[in-house]
Amino acid sequence: MLNFNGDFITENKLNLLYNNRAFSYGDALFETLKFQGGSIQFFEDHYFRLLASMRMLRMEIPNYFTLDYLENQIKKTIELNNLSDLVRIKMQIFRKYGGLYLPKTNTINFLIEVSSLEINKPNKYEIDLFKDYSIYSGLLSTLKTTNRVINVLSSIYAKENNLENCILINEKKNVVEVTNGNIFLIKGNEIKTPPISDGCIKGIIRKKLIETLQKSADFVILEAEISPFELQKSDALFITNSIIGIQAVTKYRKKEFDITIVEKIKTLFEDSSIINQNLV
Repeated sequence: MLNFNGDFITENKLNLLYNNRAFSYGDALFETLKFQGGSIQFFEDHYFRLLASMRMLRMEIPNYFTLDYLENQIKKTIELNNLSDLVRIKMQIFRKYGGLYLPKTNTINFLIEVSSLEINKPNKYEIDLFKDYSIYSGLLSTLKTTNRVINVLSSIYAKENNLENCILINEKKNVVEVTNGNIFLIKGNEIKTPPISDGCIKGIIRKKLIETLQKSADFVILEAEISPFELQKSDALFITNSIIGIQAVTKYRKKEFDITIVEKIKTLFEDSSIINQNLV
């Protein structure tokens, strides 16, 4: 069952017009969330990121589009699909059809789909640079829009080269993120991640982890430009997103990493009051 504007319908009953703006122009946003332990993890953060993104894209936010309303809509969708724990949620927001580049309206549709989630983290996690195309280091790149052609191509590249993931760079040749999440570099007790100004997605786990590390006496967290040359000189690399949480990288090109320090950071994050408060 899908949730389309609050109506619960089967997939074959979803009628999207041929000139749907998400299809025609990528005029849409999406959020990927995880439901676990009876709650949507970090839902408030996802909600406010979504609203901020809608404002940036000049989408009209309906009065009923409250935190409680969307949370209830998601939970109803999960219940109607007979799912109970460990669920992937995808919410799409797209401007209603009509117009060419200039839309006829800024009002929106929303679509919620849910599926059972299995998280299988591989023991070996090798990544490399994707250099065919680059991300532009502007604010629009920080939004989760449906215009993800670079991510699609980097995913294909990873599969063709037996990689688990790819690192994306911007027009300044700085590291930005990986295909499906944010990236962190560890050198000694210093942890670096690319700044938002370089074009990386404003990841929710990225944000929460930075908050956790800022309170830690064991690590120094920096949001700073990262050159690809720094990657092979680092002690460890890891990536984050809302589904996998924290994933250690075991190999980048010829450099193999010890994941012990990443496991320590993962434990610190999972034991922090920040994440515990969101799982009750």
